[in-house]
Amino acid sequence: MQNAIEVTDLKFSYGDLEIFTGLSLTVPRGKVVAILGSSGCGKSTLLKIIGGQLKPAAGTVKVAGTDVHQLSSEDLYRLRLEIGMMFQNAGLFTDINVFDNIAFPIRENFDTPEEVVRRVVLMKLHAVGLRGARDMMPNDLSGGMTRRVALARAIATDPKLMMYDEPFAGLDPISLNHIVTLIRQMNEALELTSVVVTYDVAEALKVADYVYVICDGVVLGKGTPKEVETSDNPYLKQFVNALPDGPVRFHFPGPPLEEDLRLTSPDQPEAR
Repeated sequence: MQNAIEVTDLKFSYGDLEIFTGLSLTVPRGKVVAILGSSGCGKSTLLKIIGGQLKPAAGTVKVAGTDVHQLSSEDLYRLRLEIGMMFQNAGLFTDINVFDNIAFPIRENFDTPEEVVRRVVLMKLHAVGLRGARDMMPNDLSGGMTRRVALARAIATDPKLMMYDEPFAGLDPISLNHIVTLIRQMNEALELTSVVVTYDVAEALKVADYVYVICDGVVLGKGTPKEVETSDNPYLKQFVNALPDGPVRFHFPGPPLEEDLRLTSPDQPEAR
């Protein structure tokens, strides 16, 4: 079976800040794969590279066997029609209602009769339990409802690959459970492949078939949820159990505190 995504020896930096130093992973077709990591480790950046928004310094990213960064603009646009994206901040258009938010990608990309658009939109909203909210404005929605509308919009064009950027952040327990259930149900009912990037270990382990944990630019651990939970890897143990002490650094890289504060020992000259 062909993998939906293949990332090989990926290298990427923001200026002098290295994000990936040789990242490699695969996402099997039809599975839910979670990519875990602490804030700032490059999870959202990875999704942008997969979608062709960012170009790596080295390495390859293949989606459905196609090297994303070798495509022409036209072919990349066509590939993106096969990818649904649920953004971290939902990304809804605030000046149009829920119905028109869901209808937007259909109207933008396809010459579809309005009656068909209406039926598709209502079916997508029904799938996330919000058919009755079609006339509401985004600013009137709760956080959980906003995420579900974003999910409905992401599946509006029937993509083959779904990518979720921190879908669990900031949700109350009930909304959180709804989103976890929807991701799993959508993947099975629509025969999707799903990539979930998050720092929420507990929910990721519930929803995923396979898990990657990334840190310091590479994959430091991988396996089924059970394998990750029971791993003896020091990084995985710290991350999965939220331990304060371990190999995961708390401070962003920078000069020593003494150097920044211009502190010196008595036998050293004062820094100026």
